Amino acid sequence: MVSKTLVVIPTYNERLALPVTLSGLFENQPEVDVLVVDDGSPDGTGEWVEEQSRTDPRLHVLHRSAKSGLGMAYIAGFEWALEREYDIVCEFDADGSHRPLDLGQVLAVARSGRADLVIGSRWVRGGAIVDWPRSRFLLSRGANIYVNAVMGLGVKDATAGFRAYSRRVLEALDLSGVQSQGYCFQIDMTYRTVEAGFHVAEVPIVFVERELGESKMSGSIISEAFTKVAGWGLVRRRRQARDVLARIAARRSAT
Repeated sequence: MVSKTLVVIPTYNERLALPVTLSGLFENQPEVDVLVVDDGSPDGTGEWVEEQSRTDPRLHVLHRSAKSGLGMAYIAGFEWALEREYDIVCEFDADGSHRPLDLGQVLAVARSGRADLVIGSRWVRGGAIVDWPRSRFLLSRGANIYVNAVMGLGVKDATAGFRAYSRRVLEALDLSGVQSQGYCFQIDMTYRTVEAGFHVAEVPIVFVERELGESKMSGSIISEAFTKVAGWGLVRRRRQARDVLARIAARRSAT
């Protein structure tokens, strides 16, 4: 039996790009449901989805009154999915940067049960980025190198926003405690998943620079990620050191 799957798409002024994205998703994965979490887009994105959902039972919309960030939009989508018994919950961008044809391989691993979090990765063998400016390329690559150096998560693309969570991961994590945004939200969720003992897998995807709309990246998002990663890394490294010392002490006491 195919797992009940929901694709969550946060939107803010994505009226032009979203119809293309939805068409591609339903063409490649007609069995999935889609929830658009709209933060009160002035361009009428939420109202357009509402209208389309009247004739397509696979499409749903969650209206939020104000723009409160990517992280909170996804958390709202996760909670909506858990209330409706979805087995797999995916993150996906509205702007065309995530290719619908890549969703199949992400879901194949998620549905196999071999991983609890499956990340569509730009930085594993076979992954690629198309049409990014050098500055954006260096920012993303450098951010992931920094995350691995500081936190040691063993994930090559911890900032990726193309991913699939199993229901049991989202049920186990304290979603109400997640306050991060942007890059940092993805790192935060990866960190929590690894710390909780769940298995993470990465599959290669092709990431395409958006053709419509504007990027939501900002200096505050980058600063938040840099600062919080440093704090999480310190906590994680201290715990790892304590675990090593505890194992050494246990071996000595046993001899």
